[in-house]
Amino acid sequence: MDQEPIRTRVLDAAEELFYGRGVQSVGMDEIRTASGVSLKRLYQLFPSKGELVQVYLARRDTRWRQALACQVETHEGPEERILAVFDWLHRWFGDPGFRGCGFINSFGELGATTPAVADAARAHKEAFRAYLGGLVAAAGRSEALAGQLALLAEGAMTSAAISGSAEPARQAQAAARVLLGAAAGASVPAGAPAR
Repeated sequence: MDQEPIRTRVLDAAEELFYGRGVQSVGMDEIRTASGVSLKRLYQLFPSKGELVQVYLARRDTRWRQALACQVETHEGPEERILAVFDWLHRWFGDPGFRGCGFINSFGELGATTPAVADAARAHKEAFRAYLGGLVAAAGRSEALAGQLALLAEGAMTSAAISGSAEPARQAQAAARVLLGAAAGASVPAGAPAR
């Protein structure tokens, strides 16, 4: 019997519950009920809640980064691609189910006591920063700009979750424009005319 559709049902239910209510407040019995999978089958697929949380985070990381890249790659110019990150964030923040960054949330709940969750959160954030680093390099800007843009995006995620507004993405995008302009001016050799 093919386990993949059942596994997908469990992961879909776990993601909705973990992201919507928090990892610690959701028990395996609730995931069983939401997925319609027997508790025995659930534990065959995921021998512990900790393992289910790890798979949930890995799946969320892959889907989140793919969705971001798909949106950004529809833009041609390197600077437009950087700014498109913030357009994508704005759309995400406006989703009715938006509850902040699942990695920040999970780290806040479990990062101090569950090394696997802390590692997953760090890996996700490092991958996001590396992605921004690639966009920055393609735009011919200094690597330092990637870290600054990542801080803007991360701050926007937290602010949007707390405020319940998508506006922090626009504010972060406006700051990103300023940083891009400043970085362009800084990359002009001494004595050369500004662009």
